[in-house]
Amino acid sequence: MEQQVKYSDTEINAYILKAVREMGFEYMTPIQEQAIPVLLEGKDVIGQAQTGTGKTAAFSIPMIQKIDISCKKPQGIILCPTRELAMQAAEEIRKITKYMHGLKVLPVYGGQDISKQIRALSQGVQIIVGTPGRVMDHLRRHTIKTANVQMIVLDEADEMLNMGFREDMETILSQMPEEHQMALFSTTMPQAILEITNQYQKDAVFIKVTPKEVTVAAIEQSYYRIARKDKMNALCRLIDFHQPRRSLIFCNTKKMVDEMTQELKGRGYEAEGLHGDLSQFQRDTVMNLFRSGRCAILIATDVAARGIDVSGVDAVFNYDVPEDIEYYVHRIGRTGRAGREGKSMTLVSGREVFKIRDIERICHTRIEEKKLPTGKDIVKVKFRHSVGSALEAAKDQNLEGLKNRIESVCDEMGISELDLAATLLYQSMGEEPEEIEEERFYYDRNRRQDNSRREGKGGYGRESRYRGKESRYRDQKGRSRAREDQGGRGRYREERGSQRTRDAAQRNENGRRKKPEERRERIAARNEQGNARTGQMAVLSKKRKRGVF
Repeated sequence: MEQQVKYSDTEINAYILKAVREMGFEYMTPIQEQAIPVLLEGKDVIGQAQTGTGKTAAFSIPMIQKIDISCKKPQGIILCPTRELAMQAAEEIRKITKYMHGLKVLPVYGGQDISKQIRALSQGVQIIVGTPGRVMDHLRRHTIKTANVQMIVLDEADEMLNMGFREDMETILSQMPEEHQMALFSTTMPQAILEITNQYQKDAVFIKVTPKEVTVAAIEQSYYRIARKDKMNALCRLIDFHQPRRSLIFCNTKKMVDEMTQELKGRGYEAEGLHGDLSQFQRDTVMNLFRSGRCAILIATDVAARGIDVSGVDAVFNYDVPEDIEYYVHRIGRTGRAGREGKSMTLVSGREVFKIRDIERICHTRIEEKKLPTGKDIVKVKFRHSVGSALEAAKDQNLEGLKNRIESVCDEMGISELDLAATLLYQSMGEEPEEIEEERFYYDRNRRQDNSRREGKGGYGRESRYRGKESRYRDQKGRSRAREDQGGRGRYREERGSQRTRDAAQRNENGRRKKPEERRERIAARNEQGNARTGQMAVLSKKRKRGVF
């Protein structure tokens, strides 16, 4: 086992170490262990690592350490793809700079009044965290000046490219001073990112932490084969069985997010939806509810979730298998963060199972197929949860008065205390849910039918078995009748064949004799129509040659 590096064993500022220690971190993650020393040396860095590996601290700690607090001008710029990610990165940096008085961090993003941001910038800000579009707006207005910028960071660069920010990114990079440090962090490395690094970085150090080295080991990954019509019931069953305190559900479309939010709320779950069509105020409200614990389930699309950085997510549910395999890595990275354990569950329908195989192959991971919990399993979990919650609530409480009331009520109604307790539990737990059948794929159904036919069942139930017996009886009767003739089977087949030939010849003869006059008239009419069309085409061709059209 490799020995982990402590923050205290590096050349990090004492004020930063104190803040990191208060945040509860002692050891560096793999990306921090490799990137922080290189960035402290002043070199450019290309970092490829999965979401949830501590990238924010990997680039923010070296940036903070190089800031001159006495200078109240921008010295570090961090570009993020979404508003949520910019806000959370700024909040993380504020925690790290808790004991560095005089160092100011400002998030700038669209959807917020730009005049407020301009006033904050005029008061002096050393680190700016923002989206490319809003940073471009400030550069055009000259409210952000880059003369003193020492370091610029592109966080989640692949997602910024997918969102169409390449021109903005290149414009911002071109306005940096000649002597500056650049760090780029991305989950994937498409060709467009490599082109940017070749143009704007000098002798960059490439650091790669593969998915196998990060949180995959701490995340229990599984999938369930469910028919599309049963997906909602299966999702609710998994939530009831695992009882996560905080969970994320991913959908591929905004419409599905809205529909699922209404459905889960209707079933009594504390759920909220998040996607790009929400206003900034609505997005902030949803995220505050989720962070504070007043909302236990957050339903989101992939793009909206790129800004979610909330600790304590116990489980991730993939209601839809992601269209892009890269999104799977980002999804499961929301749980099992900072070395904690987490669960990732995917609902698979039809041919989506082949996408699971592609994910396993590309991400170098193993996703285990599991059976959906039964109705009895859900009853057991609900029973333990209800009893446990009741015992926890009644702990250190005086229950003598309630016990006396229960005894008097039971005597009046003529029931036992056990019957009353069972009734109350039934009221809180509800009925046992119906069983959900596992979806059988096409090749499974074919294989099952083939096996049934080999066993003589026909593969289609009692009626087909009866038809099979009837056909076998007819065949046996025909063979026995053929054997009675001197010619045997050959003569019997010959007679059947000759009769079929005579029947076919009679049908052809009847068809030829049927109303020959009408057939001749129809043929003549079709020929006349064809000749007329040919004449029209010839006239049009002559007019074109003459220049009429």
